[in-house]
Amino acid sequence: MFTGLVETIGTIEQITARKNYKVLRVNSAIPTSDLTIGESVSCDGACLTVVSKDANSFTVEASQETIAKTILRNYKTGTEINLERAVRVGDRLGGHIVSGHVDCTGKIDELRKIGDSIEITVSFDIQYSKFIIDKGSITINGISLTINQTSQNRLTVNIIPHTDDVTTVHDFVKGNEVNLEFDVVGKYLYKFVQSEKKELTIDKLLESGW
Repeated sequence: MFTGLVETIGTIEQITARKNYKVLRVNSAIPTSDLTIGESVSCDGACLTVVSKDANSFTVEASQETIAKTILRNYKTGTEINLERAVRVGDRLGGHIVSGHVDCTGKIDELRKIGDSIEITVSFDIQYSKFIIDKGSITINGISLTINQTSQNRLTVNIIPHTDDVTTVHDFVKGNEVNLEFDVVGKYLYKFVQSEKKELTIDKLLESGW
């Protein structure tokens, strides 16, 4: 589990293939001595497993499903990516609950400078519009963001200068593909309501452990 608070930016040093897997070697400021083989790292919002490491870099593998669902298929040597290690028990949950399971990719339709901030509009497959609400949470390339506005298959977020500085947002251009993970709590609630086929009440949520 992650929080969507990007820890650092990494750089793809090498991309190789192993059967139907892609193998990525990543250089970053994360001390590899702190990483253990088998642990999870969010790479642009996709949860990937560390399979090896050396003094300056670590290696992760991506399955066919991950390649198909994420922007990883567009990576090249030198691509910069957002990195976050899994949250530890007792850590502050500064963003929101992020599983690292990317739902789909979206496309940046618009970037607009507003004062010191950047307003970004992203479009996506309309089937996911049921999971977004104004002022709800969204993860874009591993970054926890608040949705300012929604419109069918589009959403708008605001990027503050700090986020622009410490993530790959500064590399975003119109037309870029981005990884999207919709709020996991919202997805579970939607499925619950659909399966119950009845009105959702406070009592029903309490009965279900919410």
